[in-house]
Amino acid sequence: MRGFSKAIITGNLTRDPELRTTPNGSSVCSFSVAVNRVFRDSSGNQQEDVSFIDCSAWGKLGEMINQYAKKGTGVLVSGRLDQRSWEDKNTGQKRSRVEVVVEDFNFLTGMERGDNAGKGADAAAEPEVVPDDIPEEPIDLSEIPF
Repeated sequence: MRGFSKAIITGNLTRDPELRTTPNGSSVCSFSVAVNRVFRDSSGNQQEDVSFIDCSAWGKLGEMINQYAKKGTGVLVSGRLDQRSWEDKNTGQKRSRVEVVVEDFNFLTGMERGDNAGKGADAAAEPEVVPDDIPEEPIDLSEIPF
């Protein structure tokens, strides 16, 4: 049987991306995404939990992320899960880490011209479109035919 691994996350970058070049000349961009979750505990109180997901993007995709993203940028990331293991040189302990190897990436927040979010990006943010025909009164759900 063949395995399958797919992760889709949405959140905000916790720090500016870091671009490195491997000894064989490949580019890899590392960043972390904060994923928020809101839930109710057993007492009915609303709680918030945050997970920090490490990600890496290779090649041109990683270079683009490094160029246009910064700490706080909203992103949608999809890719495969990968586990790396190594031995800590100082303590000799075995360590491991699971990260998302990015296969697809979308920005969820716009970048404005001259803003450091673009780290030199020339594109201005799309203007926000606000419809002017939204009714003031609430919608009667009984009128919906499905």
